[in-house]
Amino acid sequence: MEKIAKYRQIITSFMQEQADIRKNREQVQTQFVKDEEGRHYQLVNVGFQKGIRIYGCFIHIDIKADGKVWIQHDGTDLEVADILNEMGIPKDDIVLGFYEEKLRQYTDFAIV
Repeated sequence: MEKIAKYRQIITSFMQEQADIRKNREQVQTQFVKDEEGRHYQLVNVGFQKGIRIYGCFIHIDIKADGKVWIQHDGTDLEVADILNEMGIPKDDIVLGFYEEKLRQYTDFAIV
């Protein structure tokens, strides 16, 4: 449980920082959505830009019961997995969930 608590703190810090960076935009709001009990974390854009509706999740991270951090979606150019690793989550605890399992073996991160 200690590992999950540590990872939760790292992910929350990272996600809040990313939301704060985007908070000054006038018409598109970035919302940090977190389900602490289920250990789901998302950044979602909501609003309008030039009359077009903007809505979508651009980062989605889960912490599984075994302590593995699953990056379900990384719609950024930030390389979220590398940042989380630099913040203290080992590569063997980070799963790139947006890749099919058979492709994960070719990354530096956990397969499952």
